Amino acid sequence: MSRAPGAIVSVFERLQQSYVLGKTKTYAWRKAQLEALQRMLSENEAAFVEALNTDLGKSEAEAFTTEIGFLLSDIQHTKKHLRQWMKARKVSTPLVAQPARSSLQPEPLGTVLILGAWNYPVQLTLAPYVAALAAGNCALLKPSELAPASSALMASLIPKYLDGDAVAVVEGDKDVASELLSFPFDHIFYTGGEAVGKIVMTAAAQNLTPVTLELGGKSPCVVDANTDIATTARRIVWGKWTNAGQTCIAPDYVLVERSCADALIDKLGKEITRQFGNQPLQSKDYGRIVNERHLARLKQYTEGHEIVIGGQLDEAQMKLAPTVILNPDIDTPVMQEEIFGPVLPVIEVSSVSEAIDFIKRRHKPLAAYLFSESQSIQQQFVDEVSAGSVCINDTMMFMANPQLPFGGVGNSGIGRYHGKFGFDTFSHLKSVMKRSFWFDVAIRYAPSSARKRFLLKKLL
Repeated sequence: MSRAPGAIVSVFERLQQSYVLGKTKTYAWRKAQLEALQRMLSENEAAFVEALNTDLGKSEAEAFTTEIGFLLSDIQHTKKHLRQWMKARKVSTPLVAQPARSSLQPEPLGTVLILGAWNYPVQLTLAPYVAALAAGNCALLKPSELAPASSALMASLIPKYLDGDAVAVVEGDKDVASELLSFPFDHIFYTGGEAVGKIVMTAAAQNLTPVTLELGGKSPCVVDANTDIATTARRIVWGKWTNAGQTCIAPDYVLVERSCADALIDKLGKEITRQFGNQPLQSKDYGRIVNERHLARLKQYTEGHEIVIGGQLDEAQMKLAPTVILNPDIDTPVMQEEIFGPVLPVIEVSSVSEAIDFIKRRHKPLAAYLFSESQSIQQQFVDEVSAGSVCINDTMMFMANPQLPFGGVGNSGIGRYHGKFGFDTFSHLKSVMKRSFWFDVAIRYAPSSARKRFLLKKLL
């Protein structure tokens, strides 16, 4: 959309007016809009694949699996359950309030702001919108300016397929985002880093606007000696180097029992070759880094450390090969900052208990992974490690289950979404009690002794 003076104000007011008029509240309207969004993705799949390749070098398979296909599945699940989610949820009523019926009635929050992220620019803009739309909200979407092709495509297509009175796209940089944050939205949904998350939360506080912050952090991966090392390596490689490591739930570092560290590193190297070939920088299945600034940051993470796999750099293509470094100093930036790229530190520990203690002494991560065949160690990990999500014997696969919420805890985020959890995030569960007159009328004409017994019972 244009950035003429007052353009955002007029869009915001249009969205608010649509909400006030109630056009987004019916099941029929919501279902029709979800179907329109579904058509938009299906009919323009090739254009989305091209945009994602332009922005991040994503292959067609990766673009579909992690973005387009993910969204289509999310929409289908939402359509299937939407009518049930919208119904009032009955709750019990205490004796003192009888005769009455109590319930929780989901209602839309109003007009919401969704600030997308660049690493999955389509999914992380539209997945929150699926939830907001299902809940009956009007929404203003701001895709990330660091993925300009995807941003422009969404800005072009959304007005053609969806109700322009209920959804709008605004493109722009951090100044546009800052302007948007000054508006009194009814909810703000932000996906990105911790530093900007604090800015979003501070701005939202000026209007007492609730927020969902999907952040990140250093998601650990623990490898017990009692595991299938080959399978473990295959699943770590897939989870770490999808999207060239630019995934908020990618394993950020590995803590491996010393007795199997050499075997794990050997299998990681073989699996990288199997998935990306002998020259990963030339592989069509391996993406690129989003921009030169992030590439320079990632290059610094490798300097001064023992590189046991990879390390090759192609600045012209903005690619860094899958890289494994061994036992980096804990105080160096690679172990203090979220890596968000294709560099994987592997740290040897004496036991899983030592690894768990290491994790517990740091900020709570967005995801935590354990590879172990021991049931007791699995339970210990679940009981003792606090994280947004825990996955045993795989990485990232919990994202495929719409019955599981996605969100952080502590520094890794506030709030959650996916499936019904997203619907509830963008809804207000309004308390409703409906009382009856007939019982009060009946007791009024009852003998005084009966009235006394009833009132005494009611109070007790």
